This record gives sequence, structure tokens and C-alpha cells, in this order.
Amino acid sequence: MSKSLIFLSSVQKELAAERRAVKDFVDNDPLLSQFFTVFLFETLPASGRRADEVYLQEVDHCVLYIGLLGNIYGFEDSEGISPTEREFDRATTTGKERLIFVFGSDDTARHPKMQQLVRKAGDQVVRRRVNSIPELTAAIYASLINFLERNGDIRTLPFDAAGCPRATLEDLSSEKMRWFLSRARLQRNFALPETTAPTDLLTHLNLLDNGAPSHAAILLFGKAPQRFLLSSEVKCAHFHGTELRKPIPSYHIYKGTVFELADQAVDFVMSKLDYTVGAREQGPQAPVSYEIPQPVVAEALVNAIAHRDYTSNASVQVMLFSDRLEIWNPGELRPPLSLDSLTRPHPSIPTNPLIADPLFLAQYIEKVGSGTLEMADLCKAAGLRPPHFRLDMGCFILTLWRPGKTSKPKAIATGQAFGQVAGQVSEQVRRLLAVCVGALSRQELQERLGLRHRDSFQHSYLQPALEAGLIEMTIPDKPNSSNQQYRLKMTGQVTRQATGQVANEVTGQVRRLLAVCEGALSRQELQERLGLRHRDSFQHNYLQPALEAGLIEMTIPDKPRSSKQQYRLTEKGRLLLAAPGPQESAQ
Repeated sequence: MSKSLIFLSSVQKELAAERRAVKDFVDNDPLLSQFFTVFLFETLPASGRRADEVYLQEVDHCVLYIGLLGNIYGFEDSEGISPTEREFDRATTTGKERLIFVFGSDDTARHPKMQQLVRKAGDQVVRRRVNSIPELTAAIYASLINFLERNGDIRTLPFDAAGCPRATLEDLSSEKMRWFLSRARLQRNFALPETTAPTDLLTHLNLLDNGAPSHAAILLFGKAPQRFLLSSEVKCAHFHGTELRKPIPSYHIYKGTVFELADQAVDFVMSKLDYTVGAREQGPQAPVSYEIPQPVVAEALVNAIAHRDYTSNASVQVMLFSDRLEIWNPGELRPPLSLDSLTRPHPSIPTNPLIADPLFLAQYIEKVGSGTLEMADLCKAAGLRPPHFRLDMGCFILTLWRPGKTSKPKAIATGQAFGQVAGQVSEQVRRLLAVCVGALSRQELQERLGLRHRDSFQHSYLQPALEAGLIEMTIPDKPNSSNQQYRLKMTGQVTRQATGQVANEVTGQVRRLLAVCEGALSRQELQERLGLRHRDSFQHNYLQPALEAGLIEMTIPDKPRSSKQQYRLTEKGRLLLAAPGPQESAQ
């Protein structure tokens, strides 16, 4: 590929260092050096030709003219015109692309003729003032990139619009696109019918780059998005205390499309938050209230996934502590947004508009820039501190506060022993109760649970069970005795019996499902009660585990795929609901 010639014009002696810096910068830049070479008159060997003939011929040959204008006008010929002005005039008459950079802001220090040349150049082209070599090279770099883009030599599309390297249409899921069409039509009255061909949908949403899927297309509808964008995964961790330290009781890395990531992350958090169930007389469905409102959690997580910087090697990190939920989102606020502006009405300025638009159509987010204000209002209504925003280490960090330890949610009687808050125990303690048969030593209990780490066992299992009065020591006056063993107390036996003495306890997601399963309900009704949008996530994390555990059953078991299929609690499921539920966050 032949390189384009840049003619660099200035008074040589005044700006010798700047001229050399520009040439070195272009010659050594990995991108610019592929397209340009810089001509400096002083690098030519001795010749019998007249100097003015040489430099004017080089102007004729160049593609780009760069003029550096300082204070000195330079040598004047018989007509009183300097070589610098001759070169500018020649570039003008021959129609060359001209880039003008003026050193300094004090025009009164310039030679009168240089002042005139600065004004003449400014009347014809946009000039840029600089004060140092770094400013000059940065400005030249931006101008040259712009020149290459306008001429089609390079393309620097936004991340979401740019083609995903090595990805083809075969890497997109037609099933996921059909799900999107169905949901978008239902939620936003989307114009395209559910029978729309995949390529037509992608074209309509501007998700193709020269016929190939863009980064946004892969993140929205990819079969395996993390195959191409590894850091697009979401990491979720749950800590019993207020600090980030091991052991980590629960840690998951979620993969999938942005829709699936949002659903999975929301499920992770909601399954570990405290909840209460209201009285049925308040309506046909007993309301379930979480310590942090579900819309607040969903808004925070979806915003992080939608607006993060996908060019970063970092992932969205979700960390649930005993006193707060923190969401770390790679990237920073886009101008003119600021941390302060998030607390008052502000415009919506998405980092990835081609990702944000389908999320809006599927009603995962709104476009009006009201999300942070709604979160604050919902937190206030729930008696929580307002959300806190900060920027740190290249990340936008959102903190949502949990209720104070002295202000636990109060359960409202429902007519059933259900969803009790006081005295609830963690999943770890429930597992301990399930294997505690007879009197056993610490080591025997650890072995039965498959745990290797003594500190983790004592912190997350043994100590909470002792403090809750569910187990007791056989030698209480000598707690550190080598002969010490542990056995169930009566309260522990009741708790274990109520849960069917199952060692492999149910997840928080399944418990949430049981909490809303009143009577016989369809899959869609259950999803709506749980506030879940994505069918695959619901079936994988809620419905199937509950069916396999025998906690719910089908009303038409011999026709599992019937359009009239409904689900109801089994006797085992009702017993589980009557027992104290998990309360990991209380640890």
C-alpha cells in the first residue's frame, strides 16, 4: 500500500524541535505509519535545484498540508512573502487538505505578517491553537484519524455498532430472537411481527456491520456471547459480613446474553435478601416484600449491564454484604453527566445505544433517564438510605443499603405459619441440622458436609447453629475439649423434621417460587408473580428444581407440555413453607 505524503510547513529554525517531533510521531505510530510519510525540507540531500522550486513541487505531490504557525514570519523573497506563506498559498490553489496549528494564544507577540497569515488561514480553514509538543501531536493524531475515516481508509465505529471479529450469523440464536420479538410486541407494541426473519430483525435494529453481526448483536442474541466477549460475564458474590474477605459463602459467574445476565443477576440477589409475606385480605395474592425492593435491584443491575464499557477487561461485579449491595460497573459517566446530576432530572445518554434500545423494547429499561430517581424514591418508601454513587478505579459503583440490623422486616400473619422472619436460619445451618444425627465431633460433621476448611465451617455452620439454640455441646463447660461433640436440641429437631430431613436443601430461588405458589397457577402466572421476564431462567433456576425436589407438582402430569398445564404445592412443599426460611444475610 502506497503511503500518502504529508508536507510539514513552518519556519524551520523557530520550530525545529516541533517539526522533528511530528515526523517521529507519525513514523513511529503503528496506525499512522501505515498510511502516511512526512516530508521535511531539511532532510533533503544537497542539490543544484532552487529551494523554492523543491518545496513547492513537494506541496504539489502531497495529500495533506500541515502548517505550524509561530511568532516568526521568516525569510522574505523579492515580493516580501515568506516560504511558509508561499507553501500555504500553493496548497490552497491546488486544493490540498490543510491542517493549521497555531502556537500560543498571544497574537501580539507575532510578527505583523505572521499575524496576517494566521488571520488568512483562519478565514479559510479551522485552525487549532496548541502550546506544547504533546498538545500538537495529540491534535495532529485526531485530525489524521478523522481524515482517514472520511476517506474510508479506516472505520472506527462505536463498540456496539462495530462488527464482532470472527462472528457470523450462525453464532446468533434464532430462538432468542423469536423470544425478543414476542416480548417486544407484548411490552412495547413493537412493529415487526413474530414471524420476522432474523436478518430483517437485525437490520431493523441496526445490528449488522456489512452483513456480519455487530458486538451488540452477539451480546443480545448470541448462542455463546462470552466466546467472543469473555469479560461480558457477570460475577456475583455473597458475603456474611461487611467486608470483602474469604471465605465467600456463595459465588457465581453468570454467562449468556444481556437479557439472561440481567435475569440471573437479579435472581442471585433476590434469592439472598430477606422477605416478608403480607396478609391475604390485602388482595387475592399475598404480597411478598423484599428488604430492598425488587424494582430497585433490577434497575441497578440492568443499567450496569446495559451501560458498561465492554472494551474493558473487567466484568460487572455484584457483591451482597450484610449491610449493602454493591454493583461495580466498568466505565465512567458520559459527559455531560456527573455524579451530582444523577440525583436530579437528567437526560438519558446510553454508552451502548444499540444494546439499550432492544433492552427498552423488551421493557428491561426505560429511556427517559429517570431510573436513578425512581430508585431513590423506592428506597425512601421502603425506609432505606438513598442509593450512593461513586467513581473509583475506572468503575462506576452503585451502593444500595439494606435495612439496619436493628430494623428487621416484620412478618405479617397470613393465617398460615409461613415466611416467619424471626429466628430464620441460613442454608448452611439447615444443611448442618440435616446431617447431625446423634452426637458427632466437629471433624465428623465437616466430613459429612464435605467441608475441608475449619474456619469456614465454624463461621458459617457451627457457630450460627449454636447461637440459634439449634444444637448444643455435649461438654458445655469445656468448649475446647478434644472430646467435644455436638447434638441437636429440640428446636433443631423440629426444624429438621419440618423440612423433611433433606440434607440437600432448596435454593433461595425455589423458596421464592413456593412463596408465591397459591393454588394452581400457570408458568406465566408464576413468572409474573416473581417479576421474572426470561422463561429459560425461570425454568432452569425455579421451576425444574422445585419439580425435581417434589415441592410442587403438575396438574396434568401425563401431558407436561400442555398449554393448560398448571403447578401447585405438594404436601412436602407446604411443610417446607411452614418451617423457618433461610436468612443468610442475618449472619
